[in-house]
Amino acid sequence: MPALCLALSMGLADGSGAAGVQQHRDADSGLLSWSVQESGLSLQLIQMLPDYVAAVYSSRGLPSGVLESIAAYCVFGTIVTNTSDTRVSYRVADWRYLTPDGRQHHIKTKTEWLAEWQRMGVAYRWSILPDEQTFEPGDWSQGFTTIALPPDSVFTLLYSWSHEDETHEGRIDGLRCAPASVSQE
Repeated sequence: MPALCLALSMGLADGSGAAGVQQHRDADSGLLSWSVQESGLSLQLIQMLPDYVAAVYSSRGLPSGVLESIAAYCVFGTIVTNTSDTRVSYRVADWRYLTPDGRQHHIKTKTEWLAEWQRMGVAYRWSILPDEQTFEPGDWSQGFTTIALPPDSVFTLLYSWSHEDETHEGRIDGLRCAPASVSQE
């Protein structure tokens, strides 16, 4: 999947790093990514340019309605990894994002995207981060996480996961949606 290719090219998919949120800037594109390692979980979020996301969908021959629907969203390539020696699970339906006005919003899930696309007559199932997963040690998954905000918006991600029969909560402040385009100065 393209998100993993981007993550590998940015040197983010190796699972290394200290506890706490780390922000990275790609030297070539200027795009940002964030990574965090917590109790059994590694989470990486990589800015995706709107043109890149549109190219992913148009290259699959999907109708313009699909491109238009996702164009209204801020998209991150997301990689979730179990870094423990026991099972880890997550549910995107439990994740939220906070806007600067203090309001909390739900994240549109893969199931919601698939239902919308099905109403358009599209059976495409790839690209969006799965709604929920349980990982064995070392397992990982990737896909797009979609946030209903315009380019350059700043927000806080509230996420949760289960590890060793305990629910954990995490927070990444200062996430920024990709710009509308990368300037070619």
